[in-house]
Amino acid sequence: MENFDLIVIGGGPAGYAAAMRGIDFGKKVCLIEMNRVGGAGVYNGALTSKTLWELSNRIADMNGTLKASGRSPIDMPWADVRRTLDEATFERKFQYSCHIKLLQTETMNKLLHYERGWGSLVSKNEVKISHDNSEKIIWGENIILATGSRPRKSPNIEVDEINILTSDGIDNISDYPKSLVIVGAGVIGCEYATIFSNFGKTKVYIIDRQDRILPFEDIDISKMVAKNLEDQGVVIHHNANLERLEYKDGKIEYELKYNDGVTEVIQVEKALLSIGRVPNIESLKIENAGVAMSKRGRHIGDDDTRTNIPNIYAVGDLSGRIALVNMGEIEARHAVEKAFSDNVEPLSYDNVCTIMFLKPEVAAVGINEQQCIEQNIPVKIVKVDYSVIARAIAMRKTQGFFKIIVSNDDEMHILGMRAVGEHASTAIQGVGLLIKTHAPIEVLAELVHPHPSIVEGIQECVRMLLNKSIFKSSVFKDKLSCYSLVDGKKTPLERL
Repeated sequence: MENFDLIVIGGGPAGYAAAMRGIDFGKKVCLIEMNRVGGAGVYNGALTSKTLWELSNRIADMNGTLKASGRSPIDMPWADVRRTLDEATFERKFQYSCHIKLLQTETMNKLLHYERGWGSLVSKNEVKISHDNSEKIIWGENIILATGSRPRKSPNIEVDEINILTSDGIDNISDYPKSLVIVGAGVIGCEYATIFSNFGKTKVYIIDRQDRILPFEDIDISKMVAKNLEDQGVVIHHNANLERLEYKDGKIEYELKYNDGVTEVIQVEKALLSIGRVPNIESLKIENAGVAMSKRGRHIGDDDTRTNIPNIYAVGDLSGRIALVNMGEIEARHAVEKAFSDNVEPLSYDNVCTIMFLKPEVAAVGINEQQCIEQNIPVKIVKVDYSVIARAIAMRKTQGFFKIIVSNDDEMHILGMRAVGEHASTAIQGVGLLIKTHAPIEVLAELVHPHPSIVEGIQECVRMLLNKSIFKSSVFKDKLSCYSLVDGKKTPLERL
């Protein structure tokens, strides 16, 4: 039986990051993956959807410019979209394959061993690898479980990944669908609605069980995103329950029942289910090692990536924390450091930066205003509109805003930020650092920011909190605002 310092089951973003961090410690690592290294980070997930989003944005921007000048819009055949997707996927796949191959050479002391197959637990130190009717068992001092997740399916809807799709079936689309219904109004559903409406070839419908999309975010964000989607022809079925959805006579037919009792039947070409993801736990055989499920019963482990078995860790989508590529990688690296280092600080989830690839782009870190109300957290909030930011004016894209939330005291430590608009994702990480370090807002106020840049909006936010902004909220009342939020009540703060 071959022995390893670290066995990693799952070769997606989290598993791959764990294996690479193990190599940093000079440990003998076995990485087990049945399908393709990179997982949903490369295939049918982040890379695919973001490549589509970038392409669709370019098309929408160009056609907007052409329309404004009275010219005909351009047409990008789906074959060209498909080719670009394949190129992006191949590029990332090639990087992974070359990296793995070179790491298994003598030059790198053969620290990495890559095994193709299904990995399952035999005991707390033994893992069985199954592939092509063959099996073998290896031993590991430490084991990291990183098998990711899969799209959630509804028991009442027959998914064939051709006509009724999840995100795993996007690769099967052969042309722009003439019409598409998206079940689910969360981030992924709204991202795909943005993508297909941007291309301008598809009539998009979104089924939203609640009264607004993105219900976990502040209402000003969800309203702006919804308005832009509707301006692009997207129909949002608010307060709608899906009674049935089926492939019938060459079409998708779905029936809705609204909260007011009204029913509606609509036919479209394709349907996309976007109702969350399910962790891939079943094949791991965690019971063989005595690994317990989390308290919520849907994920593995509760204690800072470590399971109830001290040498076994669960990271990424298995951990049930935040199902994002960047978080999976951080959790995986953290688990390895816990396994091979002493006195490792616990992970903090207070400053996790996220991006929502919508129209406009939305970036988030820390808590939002809605959470402050729900959890009764007293705060001060400042909001600066994109229309007073020079870079936004230069780009002619002034729709958006910055919103910063700070503690309701003299220190005014940053607790969260939302950025909505062009380049929003480039402006978030600096605030994430301040949340982690508890640095005072004066650091941002006095820092010399590049000009013209979107991040100058952040500087203007903290200057307003300090009552020394360049633009005065008493003059631009509809562009700048600053208020306290205590017991759910907003009170304007006096500013020049």
